[in-house]
Amino acid sequence: MEIKRNGTYTWQLLAILLVCGTANAEPTYSDVFVSGTEGYHTFRIPALLTTPKGSLLAFCEGRKTSGSDHGDVDLVMKRSTDSGNHWGPLQRIYEEGGDDNITIGNPCVVVDQDTGIIWLTFCRNNQDVLVMYSKDDGHIWSNPVNITPSVKRANWDWVATGPGIGIQVKQGRFAGRLVIPCDHSELIDGKRTMVSHVFFSDDHGEQWKLGGSVGKHTDECQVVELKDGNLMINMRSYWGRSGNRPDRASRRAIAISEDGGNSWSPLRFDDTLIEPVCQASFIRYTAGHQMDSNVLLFSNPAAKDKRHRLTIRASDTDGHTWSVYRLLHEGPSAYSCLATLPHVAAESADVGCLYEAGQNTAYEKIIFARVSLKWLGVR
Repeated sequence: MEIKRNGTYTWQLLAILLVCGTANAEPTYSDVFVSGTEGYHTFRIPALLTTPKGSLLAFCEGRKTSGSDHGDVDLVMKRSTDSGNHWGPLQRIYEEGGDDNITIGNPCVVVDQDTGIIWLTFCRNNQDVLVMYSKDDGHIWSNPVNITPSVKRANWDWVATGPGIGIQVKQGRFAGRLVIPCDHSELIDGKRTMVSHVFFSDDHGEQWKLGGSVGKHTDECQVVELKDGNLMINMRSYWGRSGNRPDRASRRAIAISEDGGNSWSPLRFDDTLIEPVCQASFIRYTAGHQMDSNVLLFSNPAAKDKRHRLTIRASDTDGHTWSVYRLLHEGPSAYSCLATLPHVAAESADVGCLYEAGQNTAYEKIIFARVSLKWLGVR
C-alpha cells in the first residue's frame, strides 16, 4: 500500500492504523509508586478502583523506614483521570502516631454504584478494622470509623481486610450488598490458624456485619459474583505448609456461597491456578451495574517456586476452567489488583493491573499496566 506523506491521506491512514492497532496493542506500563522516593522506604500492597466518574484510584501502603510488614506504615493514594496514562501526586489518605510504629494497611476498596460513595476499609496493626468513605470521587475522605466490634470475633487474634477490592452484589435477594473479603487467625486444635471470611453491609455502608468464615489455612482472598448470583471466593492457601497436605500445595483455594456470603461451601483447590503462596487479584470484567460479561479475570505470580512470572488469566466458564492466559511480567513480581477501565470508545475493552514488580526484587515498584481483552485473547 502506498502512503502519501502529505495531505489528508496520510492522516486518514494513520487514524485507521491507530484504531486497528489498538485492538491487539501490547500492554502499556507506567511506574506509579517507586520505593525509596516520596518519603517512603517501600511501597507495597496495591489496590485499584475505577470510580463512577471514570477516575482511577491507586492505593497502597507507604512503609516509611523499611520493607517490613509492621512498623510506621501509612495508607497512600494516587489518581489518574486518563485511564492510567498519567498519575497525580501522592496523597496520604491516613496515618496515625507520626513516627510511631503504627501499621495502617491492607487497603480494600469498594464503590457503591447506587450512591456513588467509595468505601475504603483497612486495618490498624492487624488488630482493628476501620472504614472511611469519599463522596467526591476520592478527593476528600471522611474520618475513619472503627467497626472492629461488628466485624471481628473476640477469640480472633490477627485480622486483615482484602487486600484489593470488595464487590457490590448486582442481582438476586442480596442485590446492593457490599462485600469485603478478609482473613483472621484463631486457635484451631491448639494452633494459630489463618481463616478467610467476609463482612458486608446491606444499608449502603451505614452498618457492617460479619459474614461467614471459609476454610482454614487460607487468607488474602478476593470475591466475585457468578452469573447465577452465587459468590465465589478465591484464597491464598497454606495447605502445603501449616495444613501439612502436600497434595494441596501451591494451588489457590476456592469456595462458593449461595447466601450472599453468610456461609460457604467446603474448599476445593484449583490445579490451574498455581501460586508460590501469594496474594492474587480476582474480578469479573464488567461495566457499572450490570452483569454484562461472562469473563472472570485472575492475576498472580503463576509459579510454585517463587514470586515471579505475573500472569493474567481469563475464564468464560465462571472459574471452572482458565483456558486463556498471558504473561505480563517475567521477573520478580508479587501482589496485584485488576480493574475494568473506563470505556473511552465503543470498541474499548481494557483492563488495568496494578502490581508489585522489579528487576532484582518484587518490591522495587508498583507498576500500572493497561491491557486489552483482545491482547489477552478474550475478544
